[in-house]
Amino acid sequence: MSVRSPASTDGPAGDLRPVVEAVHITKRFGSTTALSDAGIVVRPGETHALVGRNGAGKSTLVSILTGLQAPDDGAVAFDGRPAPPLGDRAAWRRRVACVYQKSTIIPTLTVAENLFLNRHDRGRGGLIRWSRLRRAAQELLATWSVDVDVRQPASTLSVEQRQFVEIARALSFGARFIILDEPTAQLDGAGINRLFTRLRDLRAHGVTFLFISHHLQEIYEICDQVTVFRDARHVVTAPVAELSRPALVAAMTGEDVTLPEADHPPLPADAPVLLSVRDLVTPSGAELSLETRAGEVVGIAGGGGSGKVEVAEAIVGLTRRAGGTVAVDGRVLRPGRVPDALDAGVGLVPQDRHREGLVPLLSIAENVTMTVPERIARRGLISPGRRDAVARSAITELAVKAAGPHVPVADLSGGNQQKVVMGRALANDPKLLVLITPTAGVDVRSKQTLLGVVEQVRRRGAAVLIVSDELDDLRICDRVLVMFAGRVIRELAHGWPDNELVAAMEGVDLHHA
Repeated sequence: MSVRSPASTDGPAGDLRPVVEAVHITKRFGSTTALSDAGIVVRPGETHALVGRNGAGKSTLVSILTGLQAPDDGAVAFDGRPAPPLGDRAAWRRRVACVYQKSTIIPTLTVAENLFLNRHDRGRGGLIRWSRLRRAAQELLATWSVDVDVRQPASTLSVEQRQFVEIARALSFGARFIILDEPTAQLDGAGINRLFTRLRDLRAHGVTFLFISHHLQEIYEICDQVTVFRDARHVVTAPVAELSRPALVAAMTGEDVTLPEADHPPLPADAPVLLSVRDLVTPSGAELSLETRAGEVVGIAGGGGSGKVEVAEAIVGLTRRAGGTVAVDGRVLRPGRVPDALDAGVGLVPQDRHREGLVPLLSIAENVTMTVPERIARRGLISPGRRDAVARSAITELAVKAAGPHVPVADLSGGNQQKVVMGRALANDPKLLVLITPTAGVDVRSKQTLLGVVEQVRRRGAAVLIVSDELDDLRICDRVLVMFAGRVIRELAHGWPDNELVAAMEGVDLHHA
């Protein structure tokens, strides 16, 4: 494998000035070096991947490329010209925009208001001309083929629609270089395909992308070039076609990393049923019946609209089921009551760690132990010593990269935040562990740790329910129930061909196609 430096000039547009060039970038935060002599070159018309483990320096580089902070050393140039001063936000918006994993759309405003926030067309007396605003918004979205009603509240947009609106907003400032931060983390397979189709269309119209993702298969599907960061440094830049998957993973981690493979021993005939779901119906009409025994890992797979997340949330009480019963180790759970599920021995990793899994301003210790106050109490009061001991154990077991239990979770990378959520799920030694999209938006090493925990939980005799459309998540399952349009349409035993599982999630039976 030939290694190229970030200043390499070969590529699909090697004779053109780079859209952006960052060279010899160093950035320190106190005693922590976030970037050390790192850099990247993105050329016109590329979709250029930026990959690396959580904490590799990707987010810091993005903040420098978007003018949110200045490097301590090094320089950034756009189209061969030095980057604008940090205070000139308008000049930065004309050059670059970032669509973050956590949306910057304001949900209480309409689509039109979000598109032209703080730059409304005003008439006499400084009053906003709403008809002109909506017309301009419609024209903007039509230009970039975004099919959204500009009058609707942004809170009603799907994740996919929010991303397209944010891209259109960035393009309206004149930027033709867009950074996409984990754009597929909350999309199903069909949504990802639509996103990639749109990106290819935009590239044909002169838009260049920096694509940040932990899903390596997406890198090979949509990207031309890939740059790898590791431990705050640039490691390699190369054409995607010339870098094998094992070589890419090795560049990211510095070693060969393989995801855990469960042994899948046969369950004892007398293994007790720990989860019994009978005739469950969700408010949206999805249905599920299921039994899971001690030591069994069962997957529920499906795309968007399949109902997989809805049934999982109804099982654990995040939503109130419309019908049916759920019992954990013989105890029937009360509908829509998370505390009742916790008391019965359920541990949960929810779908959205930002909204449902974490309290960002609280510490690791406070987040890990918030559902088990009785475990850390002494004479009716919370014992800081016991709380910290539980947190330290979770930090060690899950390899959380943090200085200690008192670090706010807001200061952690995405993968380490997800480990904290897992730590809380394990804090009550659950009989049933429910994981909803557990490895979305985390790096390869964090994924390895999180999935490795499942095997430990299984061996302790608990039951595990994994709700996901990620093949890596599902491969550790003993069997997988595939949902489509609110119904279970297939059950596959471990050892299924990947193409059969993917086809089933899309509603296709390969045996009768």
